[in-house]
Amino acid sequence: MSTSNFDLQRGRVPLLISLPHDGSHIPDHIAARMRPAARRSPDTDWHVGRLYEPLASALGASVLKPLASRYVIDLNRPADGHALYPGQRETGLVSTIGFDGEPLYLEGVLPDAAEIQQRINDYWRPYHQAISHELARLCAEHGRAVLWEGHSIRSRVPMLFDGQLPDFNLGTASGQSCGASLQGRLQSCLESQSRFSFAVNGRFKGGYITRHFGAPDAGVQAVQLELAQCNYMDEESFEYDGKKAATVQELIERLLRISLA
Repeated sequence: MSTSNFDLQRGRVPLLISLPHDGSHIPDHIAARMRPAARRSPDTDWHVGRLYEPLASALGASVLKPLASRYVIDLNRPADGHALYPGQRETGLVSTIGFDGEPLYLEGVLPDAAEIQQRINDYWRPYHQAISHELARLCAEHGRAVLWEGHSIRSRVPMLFDGQLPDFNLGTASGQSCGASLQGRLQSCLESQSRFSFAVNGRFKGGYITRHFGAPDAGVQAVQLELAQCNYMDEESFEYDGKKAATVQELIERLLRISLA
């Protein structure tokens, strides 16, 4: 199912892969008010669709991804604008700064409350409704569902964290969005390999989607995986590195298979 704002490919197994920051499109009427550097949408989760879609196809999983950039609206933030990580600096629902701390908009043309509400109506609500409906379908067919949130970020973002981010960052809202058994099996998988560093519920514990939709007692388990982009692309040019990506995909596939077991 495709709309002007997102694309949903329905699968045959109880796994929905959501890629809420995969989109990089900024409509012209918004881009015209942005600083030139922001128009590239540099904080996109570059190429996560390219990483995940072949795996989803092989496994029979559903995939949901937006077309618009997180600069239009951040689908992984609560619609009321509340902070995900109180006390820490972060970008917001309709952010006015990038991950480098620099302004996104030209002076005097920030989105006002009415525009923010319109973006919620046009982009945020349809994406979240799509997640809800697809999870309901999977639960009706299989009696359970796993929501896998696929994300990536530059390996060094001083505004958000110190030093270099671990390669694989698993988040389960500190164990609230999925059962202890699934988290343990995923962590054991990461511990069984030595190629990539990893953290579980470290700097990235899972965003709004993971926290909101994860309901293990109701049969929906939600997991977020934040990847350091240096492992599959060039972080300056945004160019995809297929050779490096193949190794990343191997480990992601192992994790996805565990989530289906």
